[in-house]
Amino acid sequence: MGSSKGYKSPEYTTHPFTSSSKDVLDHLKTDDQTGLDRAQAQEAQRTYGPNKLEGEGGVQWYRVLLKQVSNAMILVLVLAMALSYGVTDYIEGGVITAVIGLNVVIGFYQEFQAEKKMDSLRALSSPSAAVIREGHVETIPSGEVVPGDIVMIKTGDTVPADLRLIDGMNLECDEKILTGEAMPVAKDVNFDFSNTNELETGVGDRLNMAYSSSTVTQGRGKGVVVFTGMYTEIGRIAASMQGKGRKANRSLSRKKHGPMQPAKGILLRIWDGLGEFLGLTVGTPLQRKLSKLAYVLFGCAILLAIIVFGVNRFNVTNEVAIYAISTGIAIIPESLIAVLTITMVVGMTQMRKRRVVIRQLSALEALGGVTNICSDKTGTLTQGQMITRKAWLPDVGMYTVSDAEDAADPTKGNVTLGPSPQLSNTASEEKGNGSIAFSEPHTKKDLPAEASPATSNGQLPPVTPELQAFLQSTALCNLAAIRHDQQKNEWQAIGDPTEIALQVFAHRFGLGKKTLVEEHAWTQLAEYPFDSSIKRMSVIYQEGTGDEARILTKGAVERVIELCTTMGTGSNQRTVTSAVKEEVLAQMNLLAEQGLRVMAIAQRQYTSSIDIHAPPPREEIEKDLTLLGLAGLYDPPRLETRSAVRECTTAGIK
Repeated sequence: MGSSKGYKSPEYTTHPFTSSSKDVLDHLKTDDQTGLDRAQAQEAQRTYGPNKLEGEGGVQWYRVLLKQVSNAMILVLVLAMALSYGVTDYIEGGVITAVIGLNVVIGFYQEFQAEKKMDSLRALSSPSAAVIREGHVETIPSGEVVPGDIVMIKTGDTVPADLRLIDGMNLECDEKILTGEAMPVAKDVNFDFSNTNELETGVGDRLNMAYSSSTVTQGRGKGVVVFTGMYTEIGRIAASMQGKGRKANRSLSRKKHGPMQPAKGILLRIWDGLGEFLGLTVGTPLQRKLSKLAYVLFGCAILLAIIVFGVNRFNVTNEVAIYAISTGIAIIPESLIAVLTITMVVGMTQMRKRRVVIRQLSALEALGGVTNICSDKTGTLTQGQMITRKAWLPDVGMYTVSDAEDAADPTKGNVTLGPSPQLSNTASEEKGNGSIAFSEPHTKKDLPAEASPATSNGQLPPVTPELQAFLQSTALCNLAAIRHDQQKNEWQAIGDPTEIALQVFAHRFGLGKKTLVEEHAWTQLAEYPFDSSIKRMSVIYQEGTGDEARILTKGAVERVIELCTTMGTGSNQRTVTSAVKEEVLAQMNLLAEQGLRVMAIAQRQYTSSIDIHAPPPREEIEKDLTLLGLAGLYDPPRLETRSAVRECTTAGIK
């Protein structure tokens, strides 16, 4: 993917995300405090080129026009048109001329408009960047950023180039332009990827990288530029859309492929050029078939003309020539190209109404041939607004929330309490096929048959000691906040959707974080933030002026259960054995099969003194926990998802 001007990309032994920030800095001969000096920056600019995306020389109307006429069927029609006029058959010639003109004009207009829209990809780059050069922070145009520059980013900034992060504080980036993932990605500067490679770890999982054209949604950070321009991830996307690239075995290098390679490469390139000119080796399957059809028909037309001449013993008079040419032209389906073009244009128009840009008319054929669609679920097929739908407390039962439509409103919906599901038969009854449930999972099957009369009349179940401990943990081990706006008369939530769902569930029972802190005097002593490598978060809180503190933990079930030695509270507390773990995992699978995201909630008492300025290490805190229960979170599908999936299924797309 080289530039037309001969610029190159920085070379690395392994991708920068698998190396430490120090190794990357040393490789680029830069310093995270002083950055590059003027001479280094100028040399890098000459070597690596400007930091901007390249097009195909911009939108060139004559290239788009040439593409409309450079296909086999049009060339055959042009030849047929010339012959028609040559034999003074003006009606036939006029019809063919109109067909050619209609096809060229419509195709040119549609593709030229699409090409102009594709130019907007260049506008995604950041207009300016804050870099450190010679020890000073400077704001420069993003086009002048070079590999080795130290870039400062903060909330609201657009990342100017691909960065290997050096430092960060609560840094999150919106990378949906690259990954399609709706949720921002929390960055971890020190995450170790040394045991992985570029193929094993996708762009969205490289937590120590920030990518060009992504947006900083939270926090601040500092990173060293590792790729610029067309060598960034967004540049790779732009290059793939330009369709550049040479086939294998076309190299002319004698050193790499042997003494016969130049001759072999030249012959293959000539073959490629001839096949491309004739339309036999490029384009979609339909385009290649049409090209073959055009040449077959052209050959048949010549054969028919020869037959006519042969019947007249090759005594070619004016009448015989006209008859032979007319016979040959008659086999050419001049209306076929017009029908195909109009069909494609109708499809393109329908796609534009759905806000989809089709760059080439032929792309619609590829779209029509789709058989499988792979899509991310959270935030793409779903709304990204989670609701705590189930809560399982060991030896207590299953709490179910129904009729709750607003993810931030704790006053809407009903909470019922029923016995824990019987794992032997419930799984077979409720197990789905792994697909998304498009109706809210609060059907009669979902509600416990043994629900008490109080719970079925809209009243909350009583807050038992087990439920109280569970709610305290979900509310306090939580960074989300919800509030009621009196003026707008609506509930508002701030934070991660997962934490909002847990916080709203605690608010339903009047035990939200604000209530616990202000009315019950809970005080936070330490926090161990969520770490994607261990998939859990912990906090330490103290109630009132007591001497004991409480460790509260939430996270992935399989990561929390391995830290637990007991389960339940009070007289229901049990030692966590292999059988107990299997019971917990079975409950987790039951909830997961209903399309719910499952979180484990745990706690333990902590009697040692805590220095809030130097809290104990995480390994000392997250151990010997007591499992309080599981929470099942439901992310409702988008309103348009059901119909979209139904239409795809009807069309035979899986």
